[in-house]
Amino acid sequence: MRNKPPYALNSVDHALQLAALLQQEGPLRVTDAAERLGVAASTAHRLLAMLVYRDFAERLPDRRYGPGKVLRPAETSEAPVALLRRAGIPEMRRLVDQTQESVNLMVLAGTEVRFVATVESPQILRVGDREGRCLPAHLASGGKAILSALPSEELAALYEGVDDVDLPRLRRELTLVRKRGFAINHQLTETGLTAIGTAIKDDHGRPLAGLSLALPTARFDRDTLPTWVNALCTAAHRIEGALAAPHRLHV
Repeated sequence: MRNKPPYALNSVDHALQLAALLQQEGPLRVTDAAERLGVAASTAHRLLAMLVYRDFAERLPDRRYGPGKVLRPAETSEAPVALLRRAGIPEMRRLVDQTQESVNLMVLAGTEVRFVATVESPQILRVGDREGRCLPAHLASGGKAILSALPSEELAALYEGVDDVDLPRLRRELTLVRKRGFAINHQLTETGLTAIGTAIKDDHGRPLAGLSLALPTARFDRDTLPTWVNALCTAAHRIEGALAAPHRLHV
């Protein structure tokens, strides 16, 4: 598992996080960047200035900062990422308190899922922050949960021409995910990592995001699985309720 190095350079980490945010979410104000990183506005301004100097960012006429020419365009997502984060993070923290394992929020972007928020476990051996990373949707637990809620024709269109995905086999797996209400990624994306995922849906049953509980495989216990699934699905339902009443969310 890939966790933060013991002697991490915070300035480098912050700059890389900013570059990922610009690429994946678009233009940011200095105050937006400061809030997302948890740093002072002056620090965010200096980080953005360095990204502009190296062409990872550019300053826009409205004084926001957008992605620079070094950053290749990322696959876009139709999910309301900012709203999902506001609704999701409080429930993710609650879920971490309950389970003592890391929790991730992800959205579908093409045939991948992009991690848009992580709340880490407090345990020493844990799954680390995955925010900004992308994984194949058909392998990640949250990705499989999202795919299972897509109409059949959308799933087919999504994987048309994708040679390394056996669509009939994937359909069979997604049928089981729909029946159970959750998906499992047992070391499919990383050796030593197991994750349980479920979908977050809108009022019409369309998937907006995936929510996953990620833990070291050494701690995965099938006897505890029902408890984890119940806590995970409860958190997803709470997020859906918050999304249905966005005026209650703190901006």
